[in-house]
Amino acid sequence: MKYRQLGRSGLQVSELSIGSWVSYGKQVDVDAAVECMAAARDAGVNFFDNAEVYAAGRSEELMGEALRRLGWSRDAYIVSSKFFWGLHEGPNRHHTLNRKYLRNAIEGSLRRFGLDYLDLVFCHRPDPHTPIEETVWSMHDMVARGDALYWGTSEWPAADIMAAFEIAERHHLHKPLMEQPQYNLFHRERVEIEYARLYEHVGLGLTTWSPLASGLLSGKYRDGIPADSRASLQGYEWLQGELGDTARRQAVERLRPLAAEAGCTLAQLALAWCLCNPLVSTVITGASRVAQVHENMAAADIAGRIDAAFKARIEAALAGS
Repeated sequence: MKYRQLGRSGLQVSELSIGSWVSYGKQVDVDAAVECMAAARDAGVNFFDNAEVYAAGRSEELMGEALRRLGWSRDAYIVSSKFFWGLHEGPNRHHTLNRKYLRNAIEGSLRRFGLDYLDLVFCHRPDPHTPIEETVWSMHDMVARGDALYWGTSEWPAADIMAAFEIAERHHLHKPLMEQPQYNLFHRERVEIEYARLYEHVGLGLTTWSPLASGLLSGKYRDGIPADSRASLQGYEWLQGELGDTARRQAVERLRPLAAEAGCTLAQLALAWCLCNPLVSTVITGASRVAQVHENMAAADIAGRIDAAFKARIEAALAGS
């Protein structure tokens, strides 16, 4: 496993990491979480991503319990959460990044994890109803109190990230360090175009999610949607439209012989392609079984086999998707 700097910080994150979206609390219990996290740690993973909203807080509880069972030294791993959606209905309790919500959100997250601090915290979506300055001051205070070490954003427009950075710089506050956008072979514009000016100007680090396009790039939806897939879970029906896209399914099939040529699975090829972008600090992977962890981690070795000519062939296979 290789490690990359997270933006302009001194923090080193494993180039492949483990996330808990969909799986923890839905497909993974504490025992399975312990097994998967242990397998990932054995492969060199040091970053484990989470969010307040995942399984309505249960995901943080499961990961916290797994960390206690594993007994790792606190300086040996990095853990994150994300705030915006909230867990309860009502004013100042959901869909906001105002000061009151953020103070309560970090306290609840730390309680569910059973930790004294989180390494990374993200504003999970932009909030058009709260002044960015209020959010920046609130996130600065979160870091200044020691509740978190670094803060960033997730799926924010470039203009909002720049505004937050400039506010923090003007007032000598802790700046947003990282962004967590979706990034995969089918979803690239934000990372490659919209954020292009931010990497040098802001020093933005990326902790990217959905490298397999919710599983589409694994090839497992070739013949429809399996009964045990995330798209069949209650509450995730919205994925079925994306996973049923005919043009994208055909593109995945055109990638299949390229994966065979590289000596890897389709999933490993898709992960390796993400790793080839030097602006990506870490690629967040998901797994509900140890075998999936092993398969995902092997992608780190595949990345070295993807040269410029091979990338061009991948691009050709994606044409029209």
